[in-house]
Amino acid sequence: MYHQPVLKNRRTLLERAEKFISDIYFTDCNLRGRLYGDSCPLESLASFLSSKRITFTEASKQTFAPYKVADTFGPTWWTCWFKVNLKIPDSWRGKEVHLLWESDGESMVWRDEQPVQGLTKEGEKTSYILSDCLKDEEPHSVTLYVEVACNGLFGAGQGSMIASPDSNRKFSVQKAELVVFNRDVRELLTDFEMLIDIVKELGEGEQRGYQALFTVNEMVNLCDPSDPSSFSKAHSLAHTFFSQRNGDSQHTAHAMGHCHIDSAWLWPYEETIRKCGRSWVTVIRLMEKNPEFVFTCSQAQQFQWVKSWYPGLFSQIQHYVKKGQFIPVGGTWVEMDGNLPSGESMVRQFLEGQRFFNREFGIHCKEFWLPDTFGYSAQLPQIMQGSGISNFLTQKLSWNLVNTFPHNTFFWEGLDGSKVLTHFPPGNSYEMKGKVEDVSLSVKNNKDKGRANHSAVLFGFGDGGGGPTQLMLDRLNRVQDTDGLPKVQTSSPDKLFSHLQADSDLLCTWTGELFLELHNGTYTTQAQIKRGNRQCETLLHDIEIASSLALCQDRTFQYPVEKLQELWRLLLLNQFHDVIPGSCIEMVVEDALRYYEGTVLSSCPLKPQPYRCVANGTVLMDNGMLQTVINKDGTLASLCLINANREAISDSCHGNQFLMFDDVPLYWDAWDVMDYHLQTRKPVLEVVQPLRVVSSGGLRGSVSFTLRISDKSTITQEIVMDAMSPYIKFNTEVKWAESHKFLKVEFPVRVHSPNATYEIQFGHLQRPTHRNTSWDWARFEVWGHKWADLSEHNFGVALLNDCKYGYSVHKNTMTLSLLRAPKAPDVNADMGTHHFTYAIMPHTGSFQDASVIQCAYNLNFPLRSFQCTPDTEPWSAFSISTAAVILETIKQVSHQMKRALVVRLYEAHGSSVTATLCTTLPVREAWHCDLLERHDAARPAHITSEGITLNFSPFQIVSLLLIL
Repeated sequence: MYHQPVLKNRRTLLERAEKFISDIYFTDCNLRGRLYGDSCPLESLASFLSSKRITFTEASKQTFAPYKVADTFGPTWWTCWFKVNLKIPDSWRGKEVHLLWESDGESMVWRDEQPVQGLTKEGEKTSYILSDCLKDEEPHSVTLYVEVACNGLFGAGQGSMIASPDSNRKFSVQKAELVVFNRDVRELLTDFEMLIDIVKELGEGEQRGYQALFTVNEMVNLCDPSDPSSFSKAHSLAHTFFSQRNGDSQHTAHAMGHCHIDSAWLWPYEETIRKCGRSWVTVIRLMEKNPEFVFTCSQAQQFQWVKSWYPGLFSQIQHYVKKGQFIPVGGTWVEMDGNLPSGESMVRQFLEGQRFFNREFGIHCKEFWLPDTFGYSAQLPQIMQGSGISNFLTQKLSWNLVNTFPHNTFFWEGLDGSKVLTHFPPGNSYEMKGKVEDVSLSVKNNKDKGRANHSAVLFGFGDGGGGPTQLMLDRLNRVQDTDGLPKVQTSSPDKLFSHLQADSDLLCTWTGELFLELHNGTYTTQAQIKRGNRQCETLLHDIEIASSLALCQDRTFQYPVEKLQELWRLLLLNQFHDVIPGSCIEMVVEDALRYYEGTVLSSCPLKPQPYRCVANGTVLMDNGMLQTVINKDGTLASLCLINANREAISDSCHGNQFLMFDDVPLYWDAWDVMDYHLQTRKPVLEVVQPLRVVSSGGLRGSVSFTLRISDKSTITQEIVMDAMSPYIKFNTEVKWAESHKFLKVEFPVRVHSPNATYEIQFGHLQRPTHRNTSWDWARFEVWGHKWADLSEHNFGVALLNDCKYGYSVHKNTMTLSLLRAPKAPDVNADMGTHHFTYAIMPHTGSFQDASVIQCAYNLNFPLRSFQCTPDTEPWSAFSISTAAVILETIKQVSHQMKRALVVRLYEAHGSSVTATLCTTLPVREAWHCDLLERHDAARPAHITSEGITLNFSPFQIVSLLLIL
């Protein structure tokens, strides 16, 4: 071929190549315009509309009416089933034949009563392969069904992705026809695309970029789109370029298919089931054609859904799990929130998840997989280790708003000193597309260059499902070992972490929590969900204890194994990282509250008894331990710890001061509260019902008052002082109808300390009360569980609560976050009436010595009464010799051993301590076990006449298997 010298005009050559494969420009004569050959209309197309999500069997029995392409159907969340009759022309023998289907919504193709392919424009899947190479013996007349969900990959937001759903959206099918697919054109388009992207990625300063530019330009010269015989020469040029190898020291990107599916978010739980089906059946089709393809998949709940709804697909998944291509990861029931669930809930996430994966696939996951959660508790490393997991993958800290996290590969050390090898994919995504930029970022963004030479590239459409495509696999296949780019190998989590572990000598260690500097509004949003979570955690705790004791008292008692598992799994489901944080649509909130209600109905709360109060002008309350003066607006003018003669409220300040803030984030409405909201502080001052005495006799004193927040919202509160109680309770009702406002309550206290302490799972941690650095400032709103404490030597104040998680302690002011009012993705988020209780507890000594931890348990775990016979004698099943150790859980063991209990304890003070566990139960043997309840044959727990002696290090979790 005649060659004219190529001018070094990078722009013209690059744009020439781009236009040659454009799907917009010059499609009449460029390569893209030749992707499809002949087309043929369908024999017939008919539809049936359903308001519910129904099975294929039910749908196929319905009456279908003729459908015309472009006709609309809907509304949102309905389902339109299509019956497709087609006949492939005999003249297409030897051709690759596709059903081309372009529609709004998400689609599933059914053939022979089985799901065979997911389709969605947003996920770049718009065709179903009828034949790779049409043969005479193949069926030419085929009937298919296409199930179209009236929602997109990201729901149906009105105007923006995270807006509340447009309930009246209409949908349509834009294309439905048979086409000849020109595979050689697709292959050549991929060559062009990857070379063009190399030119762009390497830029003008790299010689390799110019080599790619001149190669792709020569390919345009050689390729005649109207002459397929010219394609091989162009393809050969690309192959030569891609085959020029790297050196041995080049970084290796471990490519793993992935499809992050939020178990609920901008769509309800039920739609997630279909998202799993559509995504995973597509993965199976890819595995049939690509035996090297590896796909990682988390969340046992989603596997359980697929097993129930798509049993045939689940069998195929089991087959590919055995082959090592379809890899279950994570080990948890769902990808839960990393902040708000209790310690025991986190244990159950792993217990239920690992048990499911072991039962269905014969495996235990070795890595915790949580790429999209809004922060990570400092107790997770210990919980992982106790669940048989030593590796951790996430990427969400790349979203930090203020500070850049300094590592991608490191050891994460938890509260008790447990360590796990941790990897953040440097591409800062769990849904890459296999493009050159994705691969290149694995080196560019790697913050541990010289320490770690391997990283993960997770590719596939995610969040709303979709998963990998053949095009992604083809892209990655081109650049497995291409000079100028990292090496790319199809891999698995086990291979990746094995390489990282082998070269881990130089890795750094990060100690403590992984705090996400964003989305800290999720500690407060959707307060009813958070209240339901705390209540149900408490209820299940109590039900398990009561059932365990009944099991020991009565050999005929049947422990409610199945019912408890059902309730636990519903609670664990609601702890998904877009449900318990409140960052979901209203339909999901309704589902979550319904699940909580089913658990709450299994228990009856006790009624409070009357107590005593003293009133004098502004109200003075005194219970022998505390004395407080309450103003007519409900604020505390004084709170005195009597024995120590210490005033807890700061001079010229009031405690229990309600505050309103403007709460308008930059974008993520339900998720974010920004630092600038603190500049909009406004006290709630208008009194509707002044302070009045409710009860002033017996053992309880109480007063109540009502404040007006606005013309739409009010606060009514009962302040309760029980005889000899170390804290004052604030039983609160808020009628809330605000928009983009934030309600808090604050207590300025007479304590000076650089750090405040917050309860987390199985322990506590400290965070600064100052804002010296950007890392400190970024924690202007933090999370905690049942209590927070601010102490100096020999005196402090604790703030307790029964269902709140958002805190702020700045200097000497302790603030509890109560309610938000975001409008997206749920326009009605938090609207309505709320009930909650918090308490203030001044104390001498440390919070450990003052029993703050036990008091917070008492507030959250009220005594429950049981009907007994008159001759029942009082008895105690367990006691522990030190207040530093909490007996958290008593339950029946989860495996086949019926007459055995699991007892879980943890060290709560942050001390090394020896404790004795005493029990009156008929225990024959005791063994240490892990969090999966597998007993350690090398570690018997010796029983003596005094009990079982246990040694604890700070914040250590100990589980015992007690055989009755």
